[in-house]
Amino acid sequence: MEINYRSPKLFSTSFFFVFSASLWLSRLALTVHAEVHYHDFVVQAKQVQRLCGAHTIVTVNGQFPGPTLVVRDSDSLVIKVVNNAKYNISIHWHGIREKRNGWADGPAFVTQCPIQPGGTYTYRFTIEGQEGTLWWHAHISWLRATVYGALIILPKQQSSYPFPTPNREYPVILGEWWNRNPIDVIEQALITGANPNLSDAFTINGQPGDLYNCSAEETTVYPVAAGETILLRFINAAMNTQLFATVAGHTMTVVAADASYTKPFPTSVIMLGPGQTTDVLIHTNQPAGRYYIAARAYSNAPPIITFDNTTTTAILEYAGAVKSGQQPKFAALPGYRDTATAAAFSANIRSPAPVKIPEPVDVNLFTTVGLGLLNCPPNRMCGGPNETRFASSMNNFSFVLPNRLSLLQAAQFNVSGVFTSDFPAAPPIQFDYTGKVRRSLWHPVKATKLFQVKYGSVVQVVLQGTNIFAAEEHPMHIHGYSFYVLATGLGNFDPKKDTSKFNLVDPPHRNTIGVPAKGWVVIRFVADNPGVWLVHCHIDTHLTWGLMTALLVENGVGELETTIPPPPDLPRC
Repeated sequence: MEINYRSPKLFSTSFFFVFSASLWLSRLALTVHAEVHYHDFVVQAKQVQRLCGAHTIVTVNGQFPGPTLVVRDSDSLVIKVVNNAKYNISIHWHGIREKRNGWADGPAFVTQCPIQPGGTYTYRFTIEGQEGTLWWHAHISWLRATVYGALIILPKQQSSYPFPTPNREYPVILGEWWNRNPIDVIEQALITGANPNLSDAFTINGQPGDLYNCSAEETTVYPVAAGETILLRFINAAMNTQLFATVAGHTMTVVAADASYTKPFPTSVIMLGPGQTTDVLIHTNQPAGRYYIAARAYSNAPPIITFDNTTTTAILEYAGAVKSGQQPKFAALPGYRDTATAAAFSANIRSPAPVKIPEPVDVNLFTTVGLGLLNCPPNRMCGGPNETRFASSMNNFSFVLPNRLSLLQAAQFNVSGVFTSDFPAAPPIQFDYTGKVRRSLWHPVKATKLFQVKYGSVVQVVLQGTNIFAAEEHPMHIHGYSFYVLATGLGNFDPKKDTSKFNLVDPPHRNTIGVPAKGWVVIRFVADNPGVWLVHCHIDTHLTWGLMTALLVENGVGELETTIPPPPDLPRC
């Protein structure tokens, strides 16, 4: 789908369900020259053909991927979700800050109860100070495998990109495909405690590409003409896999990541963790022809952690290219375990100019992230190592979502018994996090613990990868916030020597960051968005196993520092 940047409109509209809370409407009235975009999202089953077979998948409006939303900074969205599927559903607007409005954030049982079959809920939110490529996706069970789409934020009217205006723009949404119902895949894994089955293919804009059986005719094609500047908006919507991506014959210039502009730099390959986005410019300066856009897995986990080793392709097609019998030029991709290339790419991402780093730090949070194992319940057969069940945790607590009330509702109305606010600011037991970990530390504790923060605090978080059972990279995402990535490194974080490595000049600004296998990342942000905000690994297997917690950011002083009241149509559990 080509994007017309001159006239950003949604691709379908819906009748505006009038929101009775005048507070939200007054927020819209304050936005000058902004538009309100109305949209219907009908969640429904649809039969599609993939990999030589017919499959019934859950979609939005019968589209896979779902509708691309195109708005401008300061615009507002009113999106009515109608659930005609047989599963509960909720939608998360990945990377949107949702200022004071956690009710629109979407993760099921965190900020809302899910929308039940036959139910509706209208998400209402305003874009505030954001530009670039984000995306939306289901945030319950494994419905994200097919329920997702691009959310593109253009500059305000009379503003422009900080780079030459492209002739064309295209979303390049990388996904992951199972020949089985993804819900059945994860439910089977939860029953056995084993790792879920691997995907059968990767996709670009919903299509596997012509390296897979029965897929050539439907391969995604991006038409271009010679002498153009093209903006490709890459989104990694894959469930469990980091991905390398490249464009054959063309140098990419990275200009943004996670809806934040970057210092432009050239590269032949990009790497995205699940949840991340990267915008690149290419110049169509090659002979008229057909060129592959290709993506495949990157993994820095040990060999015992398997992954889908297939390659997905799309085609960049020049006007006048000969189609019949002409094989597209192939794109060279790094090896699956080329950690040096992945690390070098990530290290090049910087803010475009010096930034004012929030300081001094008021709150220090040090949290381990990693895998673990749980003992098999009595009289059960378990599929994990040595008759155990896989689990994951932060600071040795494996998160348990509530099921009768959302965390935000419980916090807003002081309902006890739903969560505790004593998530530890440091690991309860210190150990050699990246060395050989003794077995007594392999078993996390199941709990629903939130980390409470005062409004306006400067928060610094050390995310420390562990070698419990197996070390691998964890793309960590914080809802409701973007953050500065001050430093990353290998081994155990040591504040005495590693603080000197902090980039306090032009660190990247992101909403999802990879914690290296047997390594660490330090991030910093201001807690200026009250509410309950999920912090989790964007590998959905790890999320399902409990690799998450949530920030409980207190209200500040006055209306503008306080979570708004819930909307009247908020779903009930």
